[in-house]
Amino acid sequence: MNNLKKIGLTALGTAMVATSAQAASLSVSGATSIFFGGEDNSNAGNGWSMTDQIDFNASGEMDNGFTVDMYLQFDSGSTLDDKTLAIGMGDMGTLTFSGHGGNGPVGAWDDKTPSANEESWGTSIGGKVDGPTNSAVSDNSFIYDYTISDGIALKAAYKPSKGTALESSTEIGVSYTGMEGLTVLAAMGENNSAADKIDLSVFSVNYAMGPITVGFQSNESDAGTGTDEDFSAYGISYAVSDDLSISYGVSSLDYSSSLEDQDSSAVSVSFTAGGVGISASHQTTDNVAGAATADNSAYEINFSFAF
Repeated sequence: MNNLKKIGLTALGTAMVATSAQAASLSVSGATSIFFGGEDNSNAGNGWSMTDQIDFNASGEMDNGFTVDMYLQFDSGSTLDDKTLAIGMGDMGTLTFSGHGGNGPVGAWDDKTPSANEESWGTSIGGKVDGPTNSAVSDNSFIYDYTISDGIALKAAYKPSKGTALESSTEIGVSYTGMEGLTVLAAMGENNSAADKIDLSVFSVNYAMGPITVGFQSNESDAGTGTDEDFSAYGISYAVSDDLSISYGVSSLDYSSSLEDQDSSAVSVSFTAGGVGISASHQTTDNVAGAATADNSAYEINFSFAF
């Protein structure tokens, strides 16, 4: 049994002995937005749509001082979406079970380059743009967060196997924020849910200097016998004021096979005033998903409201 699995099982065993809650609190919040988007190479008809979500947070403290926090999100009218259960164990960290919507360090840190809205590759282009990593940790996974010291924190994740044909997947990462303005994130893991097992690594560094933030990202996905992928990205954002930000980012996804490099760039802007926000992005991608003749661009604008 590797060390990451030992940490996860030890934390889980400790959390399971927690006794009844002494007090509980419940809060409800919500958000909605009006969205407009489209792309140059297709005609999808009406580009207007609406999003909605209601968030429920329930928390309580156990007899032994541990805390339990449950989060449920409903969206698309009445559909249960994200759901997590987090057990706070004081100095021993926090163990979270993500039923849906959670990520381990590889997925959570897949592209941390600064942006006012979307990543350089993130505006929808027919759902075909390749993302920056191939993490397996998502639904029904354990995620563990632990503060090592001021400015240094550990994040680990474990996704159990499903059936007899697949193996479990693990991820572990470290974040450093000990220098003012500097954030460094590094993680590695494995995706054993894929038919062709994939070794993963992500690394990012961001530095804020007053209103300007610059960032760099480098990821690797090494497949057993299939296509390897190397992702790199750069970004810069500028806070014009407390309410207005703009950003520009570029990224490239290189394949080990005969596929062409997927190259993306995007400019984004965001404006907030109280509980109202306006954000927009325009993205251009050459060789979408590695196809030499698949160049495209897309755009979106969001009008969001929080309550």
